[in-house]
Amino acid sequence: MQNIADSTDTPIVICGLSQEFTGRRVLQDIHLRVPAGTTLALLGPSGCGKSTLLKLLAGLLQPSSGEIRFGERLIASREVCILPEQRDIGMVFQDYALWPHMSVAQNVDFPLRMRRVARAERALRVATALERVGLAAFAGRKPSELSGGQQQRVALARAIVAEPRVLLFDEPLSNLDSELRESLCREMARLLRQLGITAVYVTHDRSEAHQLAHHIAHMAQGRIVDHHAV
Repeated sequence: MQNIADSTDTPIVICGLSQEFTGRRVLQDIHLRVPAGTTLALLGPSGCGKSTLLKLLAGLLQPSSGEIRFGERLIASREVCILPEQRDIGMVFQDYALWPHMSVAQNVDFPLRMRRVARAERALRVATALERVGLAAFAGRKPSELSGGQQQRVALARAIVAEPRVLLFDEPLSNLDSELRESLCREMARLLRQLGITAVYVTHDRSEAHQLAHHIAHMAQGRIVDHHAV
């Protein structure tokens, strides 16, 4: 299985990033570099700023100061904010965010239809993405017919189907029981390494961070307090 993205030119570089809400600073002078093709885990308790940082990477917020680059491309600063759909990202949410009226295949196909990819190519990409997450036999089912772990696999297939340069994860396993979370964590770690996509993974679980990531950034009170390789 080959990488689906040429991530060699897509490191994530964050310089002097800060974020304020109504005068309260929730991120303070963040400096990070995620090497191309690697996974960074943002680890810390609720309220430490990791979800705010992920929203800035996704384009859901604009920074108060500092900048974010994907490769050489400036995607966010106080003056610049590239729209989420123009950042070439895939995102996996905590609550899966699947459309209940669509089949598994239709959910995965949605990003490709938004990009006006030709039907034949869409069908091939959807089939490949579902095979990668072990759901090739479930293409015609509705999300309500799937377990929580299977729904999360659908969300992952949808995130990778458009071959993004950056993947973002917002505590995707936190709604699963411990045994299923551990199993799916191993699968996601294997898949991320096979795909070779630059990724940022938000979690409060140390074992998840160590199993999935190449690097871990510990956050507290809006700052990076430790950053090391796994």
